[in-house]
Amino acid sequence: MALCYLHEAKTGVAKIVESALDIGLKENWRLAASFLLRGFLAGVCRTGVLLTLLSSTATLAGAQSNARQGESNAAVQTQMQNVKFRFTESATVYIKMLSGELLPNEGSEFPVFDNKESFRLRIGYAEIDIAAGDLASVFNAYVFAGANSPLKGVSMSIENGHLTIKGKLHDVGTIPFETESTLSPTDDGKILLRTAKVKALHVPVKGIMNLFGVEIADLIKNGKLPGVEARADDLVLDPSIVFPAPRMEGRVTETRIEGNMIVLIFGDKSRATKARQAGNYISFWGNRLRFGRLTMTDVDMTLIDMDPTDPFDFFLDRYKDQIAAGYSKISSNSALRIFVRDFNKLGKSKAAAKGAN
Repeated sequence: MALCYLHEAKTGVAKIVESALDIGLKENWRLAASFLLRGFLAGVCRTGVLLTLLSSTATLAGAQSNARQGESNAAVQTQMQNVKFRFTESATVYIKMLSGELLPNEGSEFPVFDNKESFRLRIGYAEIDIAAGDLASVFNAYVFAGANSPLKGVSMSIENGHLTIKGKLHDVGTIPFETESTLSPTDDGKILLRTAKVKALHVPVKGIMNLFGVEIADLIKNGKLPGVEARADDLVLDPSIVFPAPRMEGRVTETRIEGNMIVLIFGDKSRATKARQAGNYISFWGNRLRFGRLTMTDVDMTLIDMDPTDPFDFFLDRYKDQIAAGYSKISSNSALRIFVRDFNKLGKSKAAAKGAN
């Protein structure tokens, strides 16, 4: 479009010049000169406006590019393998493998372990399992945690390959309800809960929105329940909002149920990076990262499970206690390797230490 304006401006000036010369030959040179001057100035003005627009567009594009570049320059690469990651003491996910990066959130220069809101996890590829009961804990603690939440006491289980959700409708006299749903990824990388059966007071109900009623349905449709969206008579969960900090960014590309576990596949396996080592670990490398009083530049740090016989139980809220219960080594190239005790074994180690004293 910009080139069209430029061509139009030049064409307009050329026609004006031709007209002016014709007038000068036939009538009066002063009139021709005046006509030529007015036309030339108009062409200059139009070209000036065009150049201003082009300059503004280039500046905006440059600012957006610089923002993306700045974000990329601050990214810390991460890889996790065989990790039981705790969002809370009672809500965990099992990370079979994960490749991604930690990105600082707005207002933060780099990720800080002591501030979970300072960064987010952008997933390139991951295989993550979550038990139905742990997903229910996340819902009760975050999605339906408000005092005026319409749903209370949510429980989840896997029955006959379906996700069964039970709870109480708080806004209508705490009526017990039950839904049965299948899971699948949406085109935009979220999780679709397609409702197969709905019951209230053990009586079948036509659909989930009929169960919830107008007020609750409006809350969902208006985004008042974080991470939950209504599409027709189904619900859609956004993992980047449903789960607490640190937030996970990534497209869910596959879902399945195995036993009592919900399996979520994020991203494309071609984006998975080769395992940096064997065993259970969380690894970070590149750019800056802070944990405790230590800020690492060009970080190369790996948290290694002291007990490789079971998954690495890691709780970010208590990472200092886990590190303090282990030991660390520094390699000849300044890489930091920290051998960390599982979170669920901290109490046992303290009790053993107390008995020894």
